[in-house]
Amino acid sequence: MSRWGFVGRSEELGRLATAVAGGAGRGLFFSGTAGIGKSRLLREGVAALPADRYAIWSVAASATTAALPYGGLAQILPADQPPGLSPAGILRWAVDALRQRAAGRPIVLAVDDAHLLDPPSAALVHLIARAENATVLGTLRNGERVPLPIRALWTDDLVDHAELSPLARADTAGLLAAVLGGPPDASSADRLWRLSAGNPLLLRELVLAALGSGELTETYGIWHWTGRLDLAPSLTDLIDVRIGRLTAGVRTVVELVAFGEPLGFELLLRACAPADVEAAEERGLISVVRDDRRLGVRLGHPLYGEVLRRRCPVSRARRLRAQLAGLVEAVGKRRRDDLLRVAVWRLDSGTAQDPALLLGAAGEAFARYDVPLATRLARAALDAGGGYPAAELLATILMFADRPDEAIEVLDSVADQVDGDGRHSRWLTVRGMLSYWGLRRLSTVDELAARAAELTDVADQSRVRAFEAIMRLHRLDLAAARRLGCAVLDRPAAPVASRELARCVLAHLQAAEGRLALSGSAITAVEAEVAQWRADMPYLQLALELARGTRLMLAGDVAGIDAIVAAEFADLAGAGDFRLGTGYLDILRSYAARLRGRGAEAATASLGACATLASSGVYAGLAHAERAQVAALRGDAGQASRAMADADRAHAPGMAVLYPWLEQARAAVLAVTGDLPGAAKHLGELAERLREDGLAGHEVLVLHDLVRLGQAGYLVGPVCPDGDRRTVAQRLTELTEQVDGALPPLLARHARAVVDDPTRSVAAASAAELSAVADEFAARELHVFAAEAAALALHRLRRRRAAGATAANDRLAELLGRCDLVRTPALRWGQPALTGREWQIARLAADGVASRRIAERLYLSPRTVENHLQRVYGKIGVTGRAELGVALRGIPGHDDTPDR
Repeated sequence: MSRWGFVGRSEELGRLATAVAGGAGRGLFFSGTAGIGKSRLLREGVAALPADRYAIWSVAASATTAALPYGGLAQILPADQPPGLSPAGILRWAVDALRQRAAGRPIVLAVDDAHLLDPPSAALVHLIARAENATVLGTLRNGERVPLPIRALWTDDLVDHAELSPLARADTAGLLAAVLGGPPDASSADRLWRLSAGNPLLLRELVLAALGSGELTETYGIWHWTGRLDLAPSLTDLIDVRIGRLTAGVRTVVELVAFGEPLGFELLLRACAPADVEAAEERGLISVVRDDRRLGVRLGHPLYGEVLRRRCPVSRARRLRAQLAGLVEAVGKRRRDDLLRVAVWRLDSGTAQDPALLLGAAGEAFARYDVPLATRLARAALDAGGGYPAAELLATILMFADRPDEAIEVLDSVADQVDGDGRHSRWLTVRGMLSYWGLRRLSTVDELAARAAELTDVADQSRVRAFEAIMRLHRLDLAAARRLGCAVLDRPAAPVASRELARCVLAHLQAAEGRLALSGSAITAVEAEVAQWRADMPYLQLALELARGTRLMLAGDVAGIDAIVAAEFADLAGAGDFRLGTGYLDILRSYAARLRGRGAEAATASLGACATLASSGVYAGLAHAERAQVAALRGDAGQASRAMADADRAHAPGMAVLYPWLEQARAAVLAVTGDLPGAAKHLGELAERLREDGLAGHEVLVLHDLVRLGQAGYLVGPVCPDGDRRTVAQRLTELTEQVDGALPPLLARHARAVVDDPTRSVAAASAAELSAVADEFAARELHVFAAEAAALALHRLRRRRAAGATAANDRLAELLGRCDLVRTPALRWGQPALTGREWQIARLAADGVASRRIAERLYLSPRTVENHLQRVYGKIGVTGRAELGVALRGIPGHDDTPDR
């Protein structure tokens, strides 16, 4: 593990720098809780100050020096104090001594833990703050007694006083990535942030404990924490100090809250004396917060609960949990989550005797996508005699926990209880899911179809047919999927969940066919019925997200993708370890970042998807294909090839509907490895296959990939009645009549501009059209496409030395500035071929280094430097140094292009 670095706090560092250099002469003190990062912030702020401009002294007060006169500042005061001075004289002598040592430089005194200063040291700090040309910085711990001279610093308006807030969620994730050497997945980062409450010291102890117990592990470069915590002694000691000694009454208060938070305030008062509740709140052990119209009680810090629950004897813990369940049952389960909470308390206290309670709670947990909790409750319901309903629910949950073999064993154990069409249809669909997606048996679809014919009830048959429809969609039996989906929707007696599952099948198919408007309407209809289907079929959300994600990706709607990856389902799936949901949303997140040119963000998201879906047979191939696309975008041929090989190994035959995405990625890998003819050939064949399958929505994107490779004139499709085949540009123009949305016309416009012959007199016109296309792409945040169009426009203008090349270069530089690391063939095409020496000299010249200095640095003659610069000017189409910096920024990789 790397050293704990310093991340974030840019605003606070800026305030420290301004306090010193701002000219107002005001100091700055930060207050905060223990471990919040006050001392580190002060050290980092002081370290950034130039020692040649300021006389900087740093001291750290401590309890050991608090009883010694001037003990807090003994580190900086001269040892030879003159004898016979009065207390005031000593203060004046100390200030004069520091001024002499400063030798005319402004004084900066940084005092860590200033609340521990002895009285004379505190008085001296106050005196220095009043002196001219001096600034005092410091830190204080909340809840500690502050010496009066220090408090007077801000009451006398000599310094500013600010509260240091906990680390934000993003800063916590950044710190974890720096320390671990790789990013954590979003759910792990969020859990660690919440548990540490943004406190860096507690975060450090949590990470060390998780690493030591093997609960924090790395997969595909992404770190995942299981959520299990082995409390190290150092962490326990920190929390013990905060909690302190507890009376019996206060202990009961905090333990009840530890096992029951969030706990209703009135409920707590039923169990505890009001005086004890008040005492716990005054000490910061609990906090009372308003939740809508009710008051709720939580612990003062999330880690208090971890320590209190671990320390509580088993017998008392069982009693407290049973007491909590009884309290809620006595007033009635009025809140939405009361059923779930009571069931967990009953289960943990050993008093769970009602299988219906456990089964209802398991269903509620699954509806919240909390897979581990739902599994535990469903298994308890089965053990308590829940029979077939409990077994069916448990088997379903285990399917989404990537444990299909165990799920089938559970389901088969109650096969003798399958009686009647209703139970038979449910058994068939769950068994079919497990067989098709869990065990990857493609024959399951035909077996399910045959068994469905045995059912007589229309509603039960509709449920089986809806599952058959989505299996046939995934197997790429598109005509049958459409027929079955429509048949279910045409049956008024079909249950809501079955009907909406069939609608998701049609929405996905319509999106792939390019009928995005119809697909959007279907998706909206499914969402409108969510309250009716979630309890029965919570995993329908996956079918909805796949349809919606497909539609948004095909539309190039990156803002729409942002919206769904930030929606409630994303939070629930991440918190509940619903990996199929989390993994697929990471794929969408990567796709949007990739189109925007944010390669690093896309790489993190795609690797996160691969790590999350490592044991899944559903979306794992798609995750690796997206990882390959990201690597290709960044020009990493080796990583792209390895990712594509992983995609082929992980891809499930039962998810054939995803083939357009995988084959698009394969073409990108061919291109990044230098096989541009092979990439073009593969894309042409893929476009033909998509045309035959009727997947025009995908075909548009594949044809545009050919345009991006400079192949807008490539011939595709069958021979037309006029005896010719259509070019890519012509086919794209045709597809604008079939595929909805604003993107297809823009892609066709791009293709027509690319196919223009740049040697003709219309080159300037085609460059202008390419620039206009780039602006349209940029307006949609499709920055990679925009940069590629702008690069080709610049190339054409430079070839003819046409007017406007400088403006085109500026525009390309601006677009590339929106991306981080982009190395696509379209951006490399026409790029000036500078030698390694030319790159060295050009960069130095663009930074303003004179030719003579460049010559000295590189051991060349000034004439040689000038000759190199003239060749650079000619290659990139500029007239001199004034244009060089902007021109270099218009070349992808200008900041790290290797020597050649």
